[in-house]
Amino acid sequence: MGFFDKIKKLNLFSGFSAIDDDFYDELEERLILSDMGMDTTLKAVEELKSRVKREKLKSQEEVSDCLRRVLREMLEVGDQGLRLNTRPSVILFIGVNGVGKTTTIGKLAAALKAQGKKVLLCAGDTFRAAAADQLTIWSQRAGVEIVKQHEGADPAAVVFDAVSAARARGTDVILVDTAGRLHNKQNLMNELNKISRVIDRELPECDRETLLVLDATTGQNGLIQAKQFRESAGVTGIVLTKLDGTAKGGITVAIADALQIPVKYVGLGEGIEDLRPFDAEAFTQALV
Repeated sequence: MGFFDKIKKLNLFSGFSAIDDDFYDELEERLILSDMGMDTTLKAVEELKSRVKREKLKSQEEVSDCLRRVLREMLEVGDQGLRLNTRPSVILFIGVNGVGKTTTIGKLAAALKAQGKKVLLCAGDTFRAAAADQLTIWSQRAGVEIVKQHEGADPAAVVFDAVSAARARGTDVILVDTAGRLHNKQNLMNELNKISRVIDRELPECDRETLLVLDATTGQNGLIQAKQFRESAGVTGIVLTKLDGTAKGGITVAIADALQIPVKYVGLGEGIEDLRPFDAEAFTQALV
């Protein structure tokens, strides 16, 4: 399991000697308490019941293994890798303030550089005080270049500059930070749309990912955020941050199942290496 060893196990099967109605009722409660949510929990438990009956499973070990399979299949809703075959490719990072978006960009920049890619950061969050300064620190830690402008500049203009710089420098991947909050939701979505139009116009054939960064500790609020951004920003993947020993990992399943968007990365710590590609098999082994 390695990286996922930090995840808090759900202890779903402790205290039960029989797989009966009481077991399933308690299982539902424990899954809901793990932040899996009512709808996803009921779906998972009904599927588990069906398979237990169909496969004539008796032991806790068999049922536990079956639950892992059910949850893994709920997590496998799309390509969990990044598509970055063009030069340059673009990764747009979206999400509300405070979820670890800028930190995630720095960690992924370091990981991509370690793979031999030439990476350029774009400080597209020009509204939050010191956002560009924070991203600059991460660019230095990761050893990659950054394009930025003054605070309050037009984010789409910064993205245009980054695209121009990437072409001139032979950059493989542009990582774009974006604002997490403006004075209303519509203005935020308008800014994201302007950025997208610049990328569409300047790099119409490029591979592009839009990663929504969510804080796992916010539980079902993270799911609400994800639904709002999905409607407006064409999300291709989820990054779950702060999924450490205190977070309730069930939210991972809830988000993947409710949105049918794959979780692509998870963050389990503060170190530059503490961002890893999501592995549904390893995650469910660690969780259950």
